[in-house]
Amino acid sequence: MSVATKVGTTAGPAAAAQPKRRRYDRREVTTAALLLLPSMAIFAVFAFYPLVRTFWLSVHANDLLGLPTQFVGLDQYTEFFSNPDLRRITLTTGIFVVLTALPSVVIGVFLALTLQARIRGINVFRTLMSTPFGFSAAATAVVFAVFFNPAVGVFNGILKMVGLDSVNWLTDPTYALPSLAVVCVWSNVGYTLLVASAGLQGIPDELYEAARIDGAGRWTVVRKIVLPLLTPTMFFLVVIMTINSLQTFGEIHILTGGGPNGSTTTLVYGIYQSAFAYGGSNYGLASVQAVVLLLVVTAATWAQFRVLQRKVFYG
Repeated sequence: MSVATKVGTTAGPAAAAQPKRRRYDRREVTTAALLLLPSMAIFAVFAFYPLVRTFWLSVHANDLLGLPTQFVGLDQYTEFFSNPDLRRITLTTGIFVVLTALPSVVIGVFLALTLQARIRGINVFRTLMSTPFGFSAAATAVVFAVFFNPAVGVFNGILKMVGLDSVNWLTDPTYALPSLAVVCVWSNVGYTLLVASAGLQGIPDELYEAARIDGAGRWTVVRKIVLPLLTPTMFFLVVIMTINSLQTFGEIHILTGGGPNGSTTTLVYGIYQSAFAYGGSNYGLASVQAVVLLLVVTAATWAQFRVLQRKVFYG
């Protein structure tokens, strides 16, 4: 047998074992590109271009009409971080997130656990508890504006019944931000309740039955079985509610307008005030705030994935 024959015989099986690279047909590639084109066009117009435009405006000064005039580099970023009012806006945003995101998740999960009871008419309560999810921010804010009214509001009426003084819920800097947080938590609970209930439905009934056979009480079942298996759902809710709180605008705009004395002005509302409110057209500073908000959302999401995901049980 010749050397060439030996080499060919030896290399043949090895060469045959290697997967062949699939050659894409030009027609398939063209068809895929045409199918993706509408989606890519929508993303380009409504996502990619505004993002690039925001970065571009943030490094340019603008005139009274909001038109960019000259390149200023990072000067507006320096102004943002050196301005005490803008730093206060960032701090207010963080406090608002703490007051809304975590309570929304905790209350939603608690209600979902409570409504798991197998009693007659429980579906009616589930429906009623999830109805806030169907209300818009404007409708919710208008209803709570009546509740918070210092003269005829429901909350001050309750305080008078127990012998306490009335409170200016939306015009006192001490109570304005917590009052807004109450509105947002009420609005969010419907969503967190629905998601948590869906997560509970995914827990096998066999685990409950095995726990009952072993003599485990209700609290033990919740602590040892339900909550660990619900951690993926709770992790999802914490991330979503944090982003939602950072982007809250409607309730602030209708109920307080960022006041009193800027005590309820968050980054999102600060963008509106710089660019549009009171005839303002400082698009450069508004773009800087938008970039900072994007970085805050990204950093908060990254931190939650780094810290909280370790506690998530995917069993």
